[in-house]
Amino acid sequence: MIFGSDNWSGAAPEVSQALLKHSQGLAVAYGDSDLDKSIEKKFNEIFETECAVFFVGTGTAANSLAIAATMKPGGITLCHNEAHIIASEGGGPEFLSGGGRLIPVGGKNAKIDPGSLDEIASEYPKEFNHLGQKTMVSITQATEAGTVYTLEELSLLGEIAQKHEITYHMDGARFANALVSLDCTPAEMTWKRGIDMVSFGATKNGCWCAEALVVFNQDLISHFKFIRKRSGHLFSKTRFISAQFEAYFENDLWLKLARHSNAMGTAIEQTLRNSNHVRPAWPTDSNQVFFIADRQKAEEWLGMGARFHPFPIPKGMESEFSDNEQLYRLVASFITKQENIDELAEVFSS
Repeated sequence: MIFGSDNWSGAAPEVSQALLKHSQGLAVAYGDSDLDKSIEKKFNEIFETECAVFFVGTGTAANSLAIAATMKPGGITLCHNEAHIIASEGGGPEFLSGGGRLIPVGGKNAKIDPGSLDEIASEYPKEFNHLGQKTMVSITQATEAGTVYTLEELSLLGEIAQKHEITYHMDGARFANALVSLDCTPAEMTWKRGIDMVSFGATKNGCWCAEALVVFNQDLISHFKFIRKRSGHLFSKTRFISAQFEAYFENDLWLKLARHSNAMGTAIEQTLRNSNHVRPAWPTDSNQVFFIADRQKAEEWLGMGARFHPFPIPKGMESEFSDNEQLYRLVASFITKQENIDELAEVFSS
């Protein structure tokens, strides 16, 4: 009954085998091995366009260095007020971008509201130096609420980013979960919607430690390798990141794992609907499921071995909670089984 986070899951067997396979012998360091180059080519094939791929150690690093790549004096990044980069990365984006600011934008279910984005972006005219310069808008796909932007929503935000001449970034910590939810191609979910950069996460979906910043905008590529080196995220034995991606992409393993975790998320949501003690907070589109429950009841379930976490109540939803209620999150992963959900259902019925 462990539903604390998909970060708690281990690595898929195929990924572990690939690491073992490539741990032997010699290979050129710092991303110049034949394996590294083959994985860069694979990213180009997957996204159906020429793109640069920069491996980093964490999703926080990918997001923070994406911001750093676009930073200007007084630079401002716009993001949802519940986005990971503003709520859960410990000041990393501000630090690694040299003091860039993050400005929150509202929107229901962790999705940026287009009207709000346009309005707030308009508050920072280029010629008014007292306010700083807007440089980027960052969205999260799938979002912190387990929801997924539709292709139409992505396009609309892209048009607004283009209108204000700012970079359009996607935090794809759960990229695969969003992709299979939309049943589209990586290209259709990214650069065809105007996305300039993607923080491509694989760690939550079966890899040991595999994160990358994928850059489509050629104007952003030239100096990024220096930013990555300066921040300490240039791996010497990059082949061990590439080895994970080799297994991750082979035979569409990444999509199979994401489909499974999403299906388990749907099963969890149904379990919540069948319980008299909880209610789903909103419909889920991926592997993250949120519910509302009595705090004391939730403590009882935790004492019975269930693992989930309380979550901050989104702005504007406070009136939907009684004084003794709290928002909680359950997360399925590629190793979640139906029997785990059946056990959870039994606990939630008590």
